[in-house]
Amino acid sequence: MAAARLPPHVLETLFSYLDISDLRNCSLVCKNWYKFLNDENNDVWRLHCVRKLAEEALKSDLLSNVPTYKAKLRAFYHSWNPNDCSRNIYVKPNGFTIHRNPVAQSTDAARGKIGFRTGRHCWEVWWEGPLGTVAVIGLATKNSSMQVQGYVSLVGNDDQSWGWNLVDNHLIHNGDSQGNYPLLNNAPKYQVGERIRVILDCEDNTLAFEKNYEFLGVAFRGLPDTHLYPSVSAVYGNTEVSMVYLGPPLDG
Repeated sequence: MAAARLPPHVLETLFSYLDISDLRNCSLVCKNWYKFLNDENNDVWRLHCVRKLAEEALKSDLLSNVPTYKAKLRAFYHSWNPNDCSRNIYVKPNGFTIHRNPVAQSTDAARGKIGFRTGRHCWEVWWEGPLGTVAVIGLATKNSSMQVQGYVSLVGNDDQSWGWNLVDNHLIHNGDSQGNYPLLNNAPKYQVGERIRVILDCEDNTLAFEKNYEFLGVAFRGLPDTHLYPSVSAVYGNTEVSMVYLGPPLDG
């Protein structure tokens, strides 16, 4: 097939004009095209990355743990959804950080753009400002509320969400404490800026966390067979929370 013999510079020009969804189909055409697009740092992925991502995000250390252009692009498509968060929250221009406005007596949440129902997934979340009295990371379905009056563990406040409150190290689901986490003696409290890895296994229906490359154990079991979205909830005015999708956990 003539298409399979096109030189790399021609493929680069051709693929740079296509949408991301079309590139997946192109990778199925022949081995040559698959090999070309499998290079996650080639100029096709670089060009798409530059077009989609803010320069601020590309130049900062925000994406330091997603080294290739294709991985950075994937992280962008999995980042916070500006249309699926509390009215008191907005996504900053970098595309990966939410900012909670200083509104009294309100707990505010945000969800990622893509929910997961199959496979194994890992993403990083970290606070870039004070935690306040409640700061929760975890999962939520589309049916979970994104805003509520008062200061509560909003992620984990109903049967549609599961959360870890970083302030008191409690797990929360359906409005009830599910015990301390992690199960360590004198477990250290979260420090602002620390990146926590969230590990969702849709095959085993479990949610776990990692901090400083230490696996903290399974936090929740028996998760439902439905789309689950990366979520956080915050109460502190002007605090900011970033999220970067990493892909499948490195252990598998």
